[in-house]
Amino acid sequence: MKKATILIFLLAFIGAANCQIVSKEKLKSEPKDTIKRTILVEPEIVFNDSVIVVKGKFRLYKKEAHASYYANKFNGRRTSSGKKFDNNRYTAAHRKLPFGTLLKITNEQNGKFVVVEVTDRGPFTRGREIDLTKRAFMEIASNKNSGGISVKIEVLN
Repeated sequence: MKKATILIFLLAFIGAANCQIVSKEKLKSEPKDTIKRTILVEPEIVFNDSVIVVKGKFRLYKKEAHASYYANKFNGRRTSSGKKFDNNRYTAAHRKLPFGTLLKITNEQNGKFVVVEVTDRGPFTRGREIDLTKRAFMEIASNKNSGGISVKIEVLN
């Protein structure tokens, strides 16, 4: 994801609609008593998919959904949303949910979960509800040799 998109996500989730975004230089030049609810953005910060903090409430979308994962042959190809697919990120494919929707996918057997973003359409196999990237799937799977698991899907409000 791009830095601006992630920053917008973070601002929306922490309820900081009236926050200011300032650089380090501007922060040093302003008096300390005038800066309230300021978010400091440094150009050196690199946003990584695995370090996104998500705050908000999730509503149940579906229980006992069948999840599978993408094959490695799709790496580098464009998804339906136009983004480049990478099996090492936390993304998913769903038939109906809008692109950019954040989902909490919970393995019903062991309780492990991941938060993924919908960036593609699919799966196109009957009986499957969602396709996860290999990284997200392996993080929640109890049996690493399985190709599918039963999950609970929750949508971020």
